[in-house]
Amino acid sequence: MAKFKTRLKAKLKGDKVNVKAIMSHPMETGRRKDKKTGETIPEHYISEVIVSANDKTVLTAEWSAGVSKNPYLSLNYAGKAGDKVKISWKDNKGNTGEAEKTVK
Repeated sequence: MAKFKTRLKAKLKGDKVNVKAIMSHPMETGRRKDKKTGETIPEHYISEVIVSANDKTVLTAEWSAGVSKNPYLSLNYAGKAGDKVKISWKDNKGNTGEAEKTVK
C-alpha cells in the first residue's frame, strides 16, 4: 500500500478548537486519461474521513471522486486545551492515513 502523509493542526481560539488538516492524496476521478498512453486513470479517492477529540467523533465525512487533489479540511468544535485531536481517513483502495495532535 502507498504511503500518504497527513498534516494536522489544532489550536484553541476562545472556546472553540480550530482544526486544520491537509491529506496528501492523488484523488483521481476515474475520468481523466493518461496523456502518454491515452488510457483512463483508475479512480482513487478518499472515501471516509473521521475527526475525533478525546476518542469522541466530532466529524464524519463521506467523500467521492469530486474532491480535489491533496484535500484540505478545516473545522471548529467546542473544546479545550489538552484535547487529543485525531484525524483518520481511508480511500477506495484500502489505503489509510492518520495524524494526532494535542490542542494548545
